[in-house]
Amino acid sequence: MSEKAKAIKDDLVKAFSTGVSYMMPVVVVGGICLALSLIGGEPVAGKGMVVTNPFLLNLGAIGSAGLGMMIPVLAAYISYSIAGKPGLTPGLITGFMASTPLGADHVVTGFLGAMLLGILSGYVAKWIKTWKVGKVLMPVMPIMIIPIVSSVIVGMLYLYVLIGPIGFAMKWLVSMLSNMQGSSGVVLGLILGAMAAFDMGGPVNKTATAFTLALMAEGIYGPNGAYRIACAIPPLGIALSTFISQRKWAEDERRMGTSAAFMGLIGITEGAIPFAVKNLKTVLPSIIIGSAVGAGLAMVHGVESMVPHGGLIAIAGVNKAPMWYVIDMIIGVIVTAICLHILRPNISEPVKKELAKKAITSDMNKV
Repeated sequence: MSEKAKAIKDDLVKAFSTGVSYMMPVVVVGGICLALSLIGGEPVAGKGMVVTNPFLLNLGAIGSAGLGMMIPVLAAYISYSIAGKPGLTPGLITGFMASTPLGADHVVTGFLGAMLLGILSGYVAKWIKTWKVGKVLMPVMPIMIIPIVSSVIVGMLYLYVLIGPIGFAMKWLVSMLSNMQGSSGVVLGLILGAMAAFDMGGPVNKTATAFTLALMAEGIYGPNGAYRIACAIPPLGIALSTFISQRKWAEDERRMGTSAAFMGLIGITEGAIPFAVKNLKTVLPSIIIGSAVGAGLAMVHGVESMVPHGGLIAIAGVNKAPMWYVIDMIIGVIVTAICLHILRPNISEPVKKELAKKAITSDMNKV
């Protein structure tokens, strides 16, 4: 790979990560407010949960506003990561276009559209920043010229060229995932679970996050429910292992188990990192297996979550099968702890081997 191609790849990875990071709080607020508003609703045949309480209706309106901002904020901060402040406006405008029904067929391109338009807006704005202009125009470049020109270029390109193909791709993806049942749903859950644990909050984890958020934008909440279970399992499974398999862990690791448990309960996968760093070959397979099992079971049991966060703290956002959400998480945690118990040697054994090795080396040096 050439240096230029590598630089572009790094820019895109950073841009997607930035976009998702800025979007997450917006989605969390929207998802939790909407989920809390539905708690006071009543099930009505053919209409789902119907809310009549005025306060809860207003809370639901706040939630809907938050979720409605998800796509524009994603595109805006992808563009911002590439072009800086001049990229915010075109990214926000074209991101709003991606979330709005446009054209004769009222196409909504959603998450895919936002990602592509955010990239295009960023690079067009970055290109316009390189224009050589006179001193008279220089002050208005970042506040007028760059936002207007880049918004018009990318917006027109979207409306005349991109909206059809992206819309078709989104419809195909939504249709395929909506029809995933039985074994195909389990496979999706296994993959998402493995991705959640693989790098514990790194690029692979964030790719799975972006995928589930894309489906949430289209009203598909099952993969998000499965993925959020998987995110909590690594630190919780390790914490359980430090408690029931104490001979497998050093004293400092057992003490860290308490903090890992807390981080798991609030859905922070990164709580597993300190343990993985010390012994990757036993920790990584264990948490991948446990997370995959938990997420796969969640797809079987029809767990759905409207909140892009995991752990027991997010239970209010689980709109379908909340009991299975908890049970599947517990099963994944137990599987992780069992795998760790099998794979890890008793802490005394490697210590003894190391001491014996040092003693032999010392004797040889004396000779």
